[in-house]
Amino acid sequence: MISAFANSFKVPELRSRILFTLAMIVIVRIGTSITLPGVDATVLNAWIENKAGDNASGASQVAALLNIFSGGGLQNCAIFALGIMPYISASIMLQLLTAVWPPLSKLAREEGGRQKITQYTRIATIVLCVFQATLLAQSLHDPAQNYLMAGLQDAIDKLGGRPLVPNYGAGFVFTSVITITAGTMLMMWLGEQITDRGIGNGVSILICVNIVSDLPGALIQVWQTFVGSIKASPASAFTLVLLMGFMILVIAGVIALTQATRRIAITYAKRVVGRKVYGGQTQYLPLKINYSGVMPIIFAQAILLFPSTILASLFKDVNWIQRMALFISSGWVYYVASSLLIFFFSYFWVATMFQPTQISEDLKKSGGYVPGIRPGKPTADFLDFTMSRLTFAGAIFLTGLYVMPGIVSSSMKISSSAAQFFGGTSLLILVGVVLDVMRQVETHLLQSHYDGFLKKGRIRGRVDRIQQGARAVDSTTVVWLWVALAIMVLIGVVYKLALK
Repeated sequence: MISAFANSFKVPELRSRILFTLAMIVIVRIGTSITLPGVDATVLNAWIENKAGDNASGASQVAALLNIFSGGGLQNCAIFALGIMPYISASIMLQLLTAVWPPLSKLAREEGGRQKITQYTRIATIVLCVFQATLLAQSLHDPAQNYLMAGLQDAIDKLGGRPLVPNYGAGFVFTSVITITAGTMLMMWLGEQITDRGIGNGVSILICVNIVSDLPGALIQVWQTFVGSIKASPASAFTLVLLMGFMILVIAGVIALTQATRRIAITYAKRVVGRKVYGGQTQYLPLKINYSGVMPIIFAQAILLFPSTILASLFKDVNWIQRMALFISSGWVYYVASSLLIFFFSYFWVATMFQPTQISEDLKKSGGYVPGIRPGKPTADFLDFTMSRLTFAGAIFLTGLYVMPGIVSSSMKISSSAAQFFGGTSLLILVGVVLDVMRQVETHLLQSHYDGFLKKGRIRGRVDRIQQGARAVDSTTVVWLWVALAIMVLIGVVYKLALK
């Protein structure tokens, strides 16, 4: 694996793509640190220093999640405060409309239709940016009404009532809206440039980088909680080691279930063309267990949290509305409703994106069939039945992964920003993007006659059963052995540091 990283810089095209991607990432990270004009950076620094611990409510989790997606830009009130999320939201909206609205479906199948849909997506991104940036700029004047900035009012009170925006007015709102919208459009353009001239999907790379940028701060918070505090003991250090081991197991499980597929055998009939015989071989149709990806979690959070936030902001003086908003955005009600919505949107996404009838017709036209299943409608019914069962397993996996950060945050007494790396949306996106980038890098390496990240032992020539049983261990097993060794070394180091 280490040699694969070294070989990546030996291929000229791959090296230029990697360096270009790194340069774009540097620009994005700079933009998340530049504060909006008119915002007092001293108040922000005091708020960030005091924002070490937060509760495990649903609102705090989504606040931590949105801040992670923006790479800290939302917390810093930066020019990239909204990040790339408006573009993601617009893309999801247009994708769903394309699946359920016939005019857009027809446009997508026409020549040049995809370019038109991409143009509509950009226009929708600008509209969302203007709306969200206006709300964000207005909330900076009164941070108490914005749950994304919980604790900022306390920092203002500690500084003697020093306002976050000293000269608030229509000019500040207009300037902030223009700046934030331009920043989001710049990030969208950078993502497209990475897709064309870099490595991996540009938008996904930017989200992944923003997520990873919050990892060092989360690790420092966890270290101070278990080892660096006055109450730290060898038992707390051992708990930290177990927590790190649990995180490795969660990541391994996410990788396994993200890559897991059900392979449906497809046999093609033989046909003779001239003197050549075509077909007769068996191929496989892969059906992913987690077909919908991270979409059900995003939809469930949007439906539950944003209406409650809007109600709480509009009716600040109505006590029963405030209690209702708090009730549906935290506690067991929030998790039960989220689980039901995740199941619903998992099936909804599969129903809109997976078309068994079309797949069955394509197989019939190409002479393919599922062994034991008649072509046509029986094949479509079989694929629909199989995908429904796989979707149920994938929904259970998504639900367990979604509630994991809340459980870890409440049981281990760590912040929600640190608990996001034990599951949820951020971990799913992180794993998916890293796997996609590794796959593309490995493709470039194999095309240049270099070894990839993982090499599996191949049996050359004819060998007997004894030699087959004694062949080399798969490199994946070796990787897991190194992981186990690293965990044991980490246990010893942390335990010694705790004793000192």
